[in-house]
Amino acid sequence: MAESTPGPAEGTPSIDVMMPYYGDVALMQAAVRSVLAQTDPDWHLTVVDDGAAAGVPEWFAQLGDPRVTYLRNEVNLGISANFQKCLELATRDRLVIMGCDDLLLPNYIAAVRALATAHPKIGLVQPGVRVIDETGAPTSSLVDTIKRRRYAPKELLHGGGPVVLEGEALALSLLRGNWLYFPSLCWRTDAIQATTGFREDLRVVQDLAVILQLVAAGESLVADHAEAFEYRRHAQSESSRAAVDGSRFDESRRFFTETARRMDEIGWHRAALVSRRHRSTRLHALTLAPTALRQRDAAAFRRLVRYAASTK
Repeated sequence: MAESTPGPAEGTPSIDVMMPYYGDVALMQAAVRSVLAQTDPDWHLTVVDDGAAAGVPEWFAQLGDPRVTYLRNEVNLGISANFQKCLELATRDRLVIMGCDDLLLPNYIAAVRALATAHPKIGLVQPGVRVIDETGAPTSSLVDTIKRRRYAPKELLHGGGPVVLEGEALALSLLRGNWLYFPSLCWRTDAIQATTGFREDLRVVQDLAVILQLVAAGESLVADHAEAFEYRRHAQSESSRAAVDGSRFDESRRFFTETARRMDEIGWHRAALVSRRHRSTRLHALTLAPTALRQRDAAAFRRLVRYAASTK
């Protein structure tokens, strides 16, 4: 029988690691092992399986670790609903909703706990992130380069931090270009549970929608440059498929128009203007147009070019 571990030290937050799972079994197992390998042992992992792959329940049973809970949905819920279930199951002070193909570096729990302890009222913690490819090798796409060099706080680019952002300045920063890595974020649980959660009508920007709800409600963010998380970027992700066929940008146009109205309602007019223009997503669409052309997808190419050229 596995030995129990002591809870977090007095005055430090307890942490739930939630993993909505569907897809590659080996990548999921690697993600789970990365949680088990944490230098700080005070965490609880809950995996919510939205698939039906053979052998998965048995694999979790043989782990024999009381800090790991495995649940399999009776019916397939879909991405947003499974994320929402993970959110509702969280009971500890802080919450991470990690991707089932991502990896925690061994210092992740220690790093986010230290930041959350130093900033107890902070709603979101963004540690440093290393981007990896399908094989686990470090990589850097154009998207990631732009995130770091154009949109992220300059202090992080030069190895500084932690940096605290809040209010319209934070909303403005994220609407210019979302430089956060959602699966790596550590949330204050009561703050994210107070939002409307993950919207069923959004496929690929539901993360930004939740984040902006928190920001509009007065929550702040602390970000640090020290790497503690490996984010896996590969062409087969839901967001990547939707990006190349152009469908994500139909959703983006609707979302940014809606967000602009919301920003105006709370008096954040500069953020509203940036949301209406949504230049970063239009630039992203333009960079994907050659890929659609190479794939001989004329409809996707036209959709991407039209979106990139749009002004609203």
